[in-house]
Amino acid sequence: MKSLTLKINGVQHSLVVEEDAVLLDLLREELRLTGTKQGCDRKGQCGACTVIVNGKTVLSCLTKVANLDGAEVISVEGLGTPENPHLIQEAYVLSGAIQCGFCTPGLIMATKVLLDKNPKPTRDEIKIALRNHLCRCTGYSKIIEAVELAARFLRGDTTPAKMRPDPKGKQIGVSHPRPWSMLKACGLAPFAADIVMPGALELAVVASPHHNARINKIDTAKAAKMPGVVGIMTAQDIKGSNALGKDKKVLFDVGDIVPLLGAHVAIVAAGTRKEALAAAEAVKVEYDILPRVATPQEALAKGALEVQPGTGNICMLNRQVKGDAKKALESSAFVVEADFSTQWIHQAPLEPEAGVAYLEGEGKDAELVVVGRSLRIHDHAQLIKEALGWEKIRYQEAFTGGQFGIKVDLTSEQIAAAAALHFKRPARYIPGTTESMQMTSKRHPFGMKVRLGADERGKLTGYEIYATVEKGAFSSAAWVIVHRALAMLSGGYYIPDVFGEIKVVYTNNIWGGAARGAGPPQVNYALESAMNLLAAKAGMDPLAFRQLNIIKPGESTSSSHVMEEWALDGCLKKAKPLYEKALKAAAAFKSDNIKRGVGLAGSSFGIGEPMDKSDVAVELGADNGLTIYASVADPGEGNDAMLTQIAAHLTKIPREKIRLQTRDSVLTPNSGLSAGSRQTFMSGHALVKAIEALQAAMKEAGAKTHADLVKAGKPARYQVQHNLTHKGMDEETGQGEFFASRCHGVQMAEVEVDTKSGEVRVLKMTGVVDAGTLINPMNVLCQIEGGMDMGAGMALREKYVHGETVDWLTYKYPTMKTAFDKEVILIETPRKNGPLGATGVGEFTLMPTSPSIMNAIENAIGARIYDLPATPDKVLKALKGKKA
Repeated sequence: MKSLTLKINGVQHSLVVEEDAVLLDLLREELRLTGTKQGCDRKGQCGACTVIVNGKTVLSCLTKVANLDGAEVISVEGLGTPENPHLIQEAYVLSGAIQCGFCTPGLIMATKVLLDKNPKPTRDEIKIALRNHLCRCTGYSKIIEAVELAARFLRGDTTPAKMRPDPKGKQIGVSHPRPWSMLKACGLAPFAADIVMPGALELAVVASPHHNARINKIDTAKAAKMPGVVGIMTAQDIKGSNALGKDKKVLFDVGDIVPLLGAHVAIVAAGTRKEALAAAEAVKVEYDILPRVATPQEALAKGALEVQPGTGNICMLNRQVKGDAKKALESSAFVVEADFSTQWIHQAPLEPEAGVAYLEGEGKDAELVVVGRSLRIHDHAQLIKEALGWEKIRYQEAFTGGQFGIKVDLTSEQIAAAAALHFKRPARYIPGTTESMQMTSKRHPFGMKVRLGADERGKLTGYEIYATVEKGAFSSAAWVIVHRALAMLSGGYYIPDVFGEIKVVYTNNIWGGAARGAGPPQVNYALESAMNLLAAKAGMDPLAFRQLNIIKPGESTSSSHVMEEWALDGCLKKAKPLYEKALKAAAAFKSDNIKRGVGLAGSSFGIGEPMDKSDVAVELGADNGLTIYASVADPGEGNDAMLTQIAAHLTKIPREKIRLQTRDSVLTPNSGLSAGSRQTFMSGHALVKAIEALQAAMKEAGAKTHADLVKAGKPARYQVQHNLTHKGMDEETGQGEFFASRCHGVQMAEVEVDTKSGEVRVLKMTGVVDAGTLINPMNVLCQIEGGMDMGAGMALREKYVHGETVDWLTYKYPTMKTAFDKEVILIETPRKNGPLGATGVGEFTLMPTSPSIMNAIENAIGARIYDLPATPDKVLKALKGKKA
């Protein structure tokens, strides 16, 4: 032990600490300064734990307190408050640099140190200063802009008041600051791991170390006697179904086949996380190790072991049949044929998984309160209820450090809930990054064989695609992935005859689930790549070829859904002069081994799935403010601003008097999941209807205030459902209406390729996007820029290998070094069926990115990469004339 004195945020502390204690734990666990985050298993990879010590940035997860005697420490809480923020915090809010907010405190602290030393840094200097900080949401552009704006504030060149939109002005089409951004900037937004309750148990899980095995015995005797252990629970202790969907379990039991490395077998509860982890290591599990089915090809081989016994290895098989594609292709003037494949991709939210649970009340009437990162709190509350066999479940959504579809599944909160219920004590399950990677779904790999044809004029005639999708060990989200992919099979183009087959196959790998776009990004990569191949074969410019084949009102998608409006043409027209300019610049660039290229791709992303519904309520308060009740999760996309600005626009109530109640399953109606880019379109609609109901009641009563409404005997709260009535596609033919709305756009990639090393660098991505009426343009820009960065990772670097990818370095997480310039042009074509003319945009954003980059690489070097990601070895192989 060592005694020392520290000044933390201006307050002197006399401490006695263990020699190996780190600053992160002192701040978070002892002083409850939880704005400092942990996102990389204390490997110094993410920067989220950054604080200032004696005027310099340090990674608090690696900094030993024993070495800091007499030091002065500043954490984000010591910089400013929401009522009196630092100018840097103001700049981050006003620049749109805060989305999920998990990485924000560390970035802000690093920004302060930079600007204290250099009041006018260049962009390169900013990138160097922030090079150790990771962000999944923004693509880094808005962070760089935030530092530049902060520098202007600190130099006195301008002020926050001058940069802030007029709060009394227009509410729609204006980038008002997000309501929760300043809370995040000040490190005060509570994420799940920030929540600590007196007497809470800390949990660890025993996970299978094998890709496929049968459990013979679980021996907890030795582990149960270890220091700090309160108890160990197995599947035998769970009173409910123990099921998380069709084939996934809370805990696997003796006799079960465990088809996945990392699947949970037992829960250890102890006084500290360290004690729980030590005891988990001591639990002895005897397994019969079974052969691993590692690939779809192995799974489909004759006599293959069944991953899910009794089901066969084909999880799903669906087709889409529009006309006669085979006949159309046989009579086409031009036909291209190619095989494309994509990889396992981790959604890679920076925040590790986390769940907290406790019982409120006594006996059988007690309510089990579960706090986690869910994006569908009502559905997850119901799933936990059934799995654990407890009637009263309340799910509360903590602030969430990104998710990108990963939280369609339960991951950690069911573990905390099971332990809290069994041990009758509050419980926290806070796994690390490696553990989180192994317990969460991923983006499915697709292997696709395609044929695309056109007539002598260049008009598309037929399209054929056979896709084999690796499902992994569990069936989660299979139906959604397949049907969304089929419904967007033809992209933005009119193809008279289409045949598609998607076969989903079980393997002993991590399971595929929802991931930004959820199915369509993979098939769009194949289609948009084939479009370039076919344009070349027909002797046409790729942009002109796309313009010729865009769906026109009255024409249909691959599911025979006839479209009344289709805004993609306007996007391509806007992109044309930019594309032509970029092509000239690339052609003029001269270098011995560096080649530059330009590629583009489009997308028409579907939103509003069959029979979807959302319930939203509004209530006029005694202060004549408005409370919105809606389970609209906001892991960073800006739903707080969407709800607030729609309400302010319709009611003329100031935004500061509009309150959001969105995080509690008991207090909110079911607004559906925050996925599928649906919340603006669905819950925005429901909010409009709820406000209209309130306004109709006030008009009928002649009321102008809450008091008038009450006096007239009218309720102050109105709940309305917005629902879609279309039935979807036929299960046999894949024909019918699947989406109610579309977001359209085109992206252009400018890249350079080093022909000696095979390295590809994205120089710039340009996007032209039509997402209907823009409620908050900054939110839309942020989504598009972040999606571009994620799409570039899919194209060039990212690949998850289960059991081998263990941190952000092995995953090749995007960094400031890989960031690139971005330009986004927004077009507003109000949608006839959208709330105030709006639609969603969050998932469209990476749809065109990977094919545009692949098309740009081919434009640069004359060779194409077919198998993502386009790593240097594949580029070099392609340059040698071999298909990569």
